[in-house]
Amino acid sequence: MVELAKALEIATPAGRAREAAGAPALLLTILGEFVLPRGGEVWTGTLVAALGALGVEEKSARQALSRTAAQGLLSPARHGRRVRWSLTPAGDRLLREGAERIYGFMRGPHDWDGRWLVLTAGVPEAQRRLRHRLRTRLTWLGLGSPSPGLWVVPDASKETAVREVITELGLGDRAFAWTGPATGIGDLAALIAAAWDLDDVEQRYLAFIDRFTTLRTADSEQAVFTAQVQLIQEWRRFPFLDPDLPAELLRPDWPGPRAAAVFHDLRNRWHRRAQAAWESMDDEAATRT
Repeated sequence: MVELAKALEIATPAGRAREAAGAPALLLTILGEFVLPRGGEVWTGTLVAALGALGVEEKSARQALSRTAAQGLLSPARHGRRVRWSLTPAGDRLLREGAERIYGFMRGPHDWDGRWLVLTAGVPEAQRRLRHRLRTRLTWLGLGSPSPGLWVVPDASKETAVREVITELGLGDRAFAWTGPATGIGDLAALIAAAWDLDDVEQRYLAFIDRFTTLRTADSEQAVFTAQVQLIQEWRRFPFLDPDLPAELLRPDWPGPRAAAVFHDLRNRWHRRAQAAWESMDDEAATRT
């Protein structure tokens, strides 16, 4: 989880506002979808061409590569005048964790035993960096904050993961947690509304469904490649936005499952041609002098 947290700022709410479709975020998507399954090695030219197909200028693509390497996720090796990049162990773990979360998210309904995990963690306002790191990690785990210093999630099995976060951030002496069923005191719907902005999530799901069910790709493998990356790029944000609440806590017409069905159907449908486009760009880069 330590490696994963190093790159979360690209996709968390603050980072999303800065780089919703920027080169670093697109590069991570490309690395996870096309480079990781091929042994974790890739030419600079392949990545520049792939990002170029997505509208990223060469200078920005090379800056994204340098930034990702500076984060310890990629390592360069010179082959004459060319550079071949390899995923570092940290980069490999990051992408595998991310792929598991992104592609497994909303895959199907999950049983709920009615128990909640409630966490209090006091971080002074002056320690903004620590507050941001805590929020990033807990949001990734699906926790919501209905009031300052209080975090909740209807999944008691996340106790171990939350404990790891508290330990990593050195907050063991100012954090407390409990698990158990709700008592019936207070308005549960109001708690959920305060902890998570589900209205915003719902609108994002509906926009995702509308965009990709009406998207028509041109009859070329590169167009399918572009559509595939855009699809994954949009979907990868939802694990940060949607706590994936049990069905018992959501309306029957909640659009999350429909959006997940659209994502997995299109990814499977476009997969072969997107991979072929990648192979073509990689072959061209490998033969370029």
